[in-house]
Amino acid sequence: MKKIILSIDGMTCSACSNGLEKYLNKQNGVHSASVNLVLANASIEYDEKLLNQSQLEEFVKQAGFKSLGEFKEIKLETKSKKDKIQFIVFTILAILLMYISMGHMVHLPTPEIINPHTNSLNYAISLLVLTIAFIVYGFDILKNGYKNLIHKTPNMDTLVGIGVISSFLYSLYGFYMIIKGNYSYTMNLYFESSAIVIYFIKLGRYIDGISKDKTKEAISKLVKITPETAVVKKDGVEKQVTLDEIQKGDIVISRPGEKIAVDGEIILGKAHLDESFITGESKPVSKEIGSKVIAGSMNYDGYLEYKAERIGKESTISEIVKLVVEASNTKAPIAKVADTVSGYFVPAVIIIAIISFFAYLLFGSEFNVALSTFVTVLVVACPCSLGLATPLAIVVSEGLCASNGILVKKSEILENAQKVDTIVFDKTGTLTYGKLKISEILNYSNIDNMDLLQLVGSLESKSTHPIGKAFTDYLEENKIQILDVEDFENIAGFGIVGKIKNQKIIVGNSKIVDKYQVQNPYLNDEKSLSEKGNSIIYVVKDDKVISLIGVNDVIRENAKEVIDVLNKNKIQTIMLTGDNKETAEKIANEIGITKVISNVLPSEKSDMIKKLKEENKFVMMCGDGINDSPALANSDIGVSVNSGTDIAMDSSDVILTRNNLSCIVDLISISKKTIRNIKQNLFWAFFYNVLMIPVAIGILKPFGISINPMIASLAMVFSSVTVIINASRLRKG
Repeated sequence: MKKIILSIDGMTCSACSNGLEKYLNKQNGVHSASVNLVLANASIEYDEKLLNQSQLEEFVKQAGFKSLGEFKEIKLETKSKKDKIQFIVFTILAILLMYISMGHMVHLPTPEIINPHTNSLNYAISLLVLTIAFIVYGFDILKNGYKNLIHKTPNMDTLVGIGVISSFLYSLYGFYMIIKGNYSYTMNLYFESSAIVIYFIKLGRYIDGISKDKTKEAISKLVKITPETAVVKKDGVEKQVTLDEIQKGDIVISRPGEKIAVDGEIILGKAHLDESFITGESKPVSKEIGSKVIAGSMNYDGYLEYKAERIGKESTISEIVKLVVEASNTKAPIAKVADTVSGYFVPAVIIIAIISFFAYLLFGSEFNVALSTFVTVLVVACPCSLGLATPLAIVVSEGLCASNGILVKKSEILENAQKVDTIVFDKTGTLTYGKLKISEILNYSNIDNMDLLQLVGSLESKSTHPIGKAFTDYLEENKIQILDVEDFENIAGFGIVGKIKNQKIIVGNSKIVDKYQVQNPYLNDEKSLSEKGNSIIYVVKDDKVISLIGVNDVIRENAKEVIDVLNKNKIQTIMLTGDNKETAEKIANEIGITKVISNVLPSEKSDMIKKLKEENKFVMMCGDGINDSPALANSDIGVSVNSGTDIAMDSSDVILTRNNLSCIVDLISISKKTIRNIKQNLFWAFFYNVLMIPVAIGILKPFGISINPMIASLAMVFSSVTVIINASRLRKG
């Protein structure tokens, strides 16, 4: 299966996106398709053996829309000066049209040449000319409405198009009758209704476009973090190039005050870099030869030459943007409900409008009254607000999460995070920094401590476990050579084994001693080290324990505050670790976690998650993503604390790029606010339609309450603006 995101042109409401989504999902070879109205794109997973991009774009065309090619970046559709002038001109024309058509009704002075009572034909001509201008202005609406009707995916434009054309054609007939001398049609012209409906639709879209751009700002800012150009050094010659021209392996130069252009590794120089946009660390980070650099980092004070490693779509920033966009293209269950309702809603409205039209004629009303009711029902029921209710709130929240260092891979997480009642934390690298230091060595052999640590460090250099880094860091700091290791084996949850100078060395926790049936007379020493908060490393050589090494970790700065907040919110917190009981409980007591499950293997962690879920717990697992993958995958929500450089490789649902546990509290808070906001939006959208359709039909006419197409179009705009304003409140956090 292959995945592609296409930019889509021509979508105006949820009926559009829902119709396109349904059409794509019906096609042979398409595994799944999700269409995003706000970002105007379609995420399609398909069988590349059966389909290619051009065929997918043809499907989009067949559904009545246009593919603009592969989605590459988030474009802010800022209004050009020409667009603004055009909108202002038509605002003036709309006022003029309203004045001509209705000024006489409220006794405003009307030029005699267009007075409907004395110069009916001139009056009708002026209305016709102005209305034709609006028909041209809104031709895209009419065209899309017709196109979607033909493709059996009627949408908001279809409703407006039918109403506008019906009203215009009837008025055109009235205009013909006036020319023939039948001036009774003068007061039954509905040109202004057609024009003003188009104007208000355009007004709504103008406001909607501005709002949608604001929802994209947090994401688009990430794209702008990287510089547009960089200096590359080839054959000793420096040359300024664009980012697209940089190739893997190129030597890129960064001087003080410049930003790093691409992800890479320093080969010359030393400097302090600001990486706060990724890590959240406000202090500049010291970088030297061998250090990795991230695109967008600010070089404060040094000259650097670095080798380009991850360019274009592979860069950290591109991966972040890609994840956020893909998350926005997934649908939360609550969004699917709204889409389903919207898909049935448009056809239902058309049927209601037709029934209303014939009912008025059947009960003896004049044709113009029946037509006005028909148009009013179509316009007032446009599901624009319904279509914006969920995706707008989701995209605003996605942007809010991204700007706070929370990468959510699927939008359903934003719906589900507020359901969490149990959070399981891994210890090393999650509740602690994972920056371990050797604190104590109990040496039971005649090997010198330095040589002992060389053996252990050489073996640990082949491992990826955070504990191993304590030993490799020690070797590096003391400039001790790493020895060759043969027959290396990583035994998950136990430790590591290998041969150094033909001698078998075993390094691991107490379980590895039992696994290899080695006698362990040092249990009291282990307990003593554990009580001091150490993680214990056993070193075995020649089938004998030759050393116990205590390794200390540092608890994350805000871990206690985060646990306190979660406990106050009645969310159960559990520590799940492969470390020994004494060490785990000491750290748990220090930060306020009351339940500890220790001495567990990675596979057993996954089993514990399953057990909690069987108890009807909604479980979030928070780990470092290295040996916690099974547990992260089996939890309801998997959260990975990550350095931000290997984002694409994580198997979790959520990535905390700033390594800040308070982001978990933020995620749950944003989730609660998002769902509350969506429910409010959906309520007002449904309430509006349920309330306004009967009013449009004329049920309240006996009480003197009625509306016409112009009022209906204004009410529709008001409904959308209400949803937009409500969703925008989420930006305040």
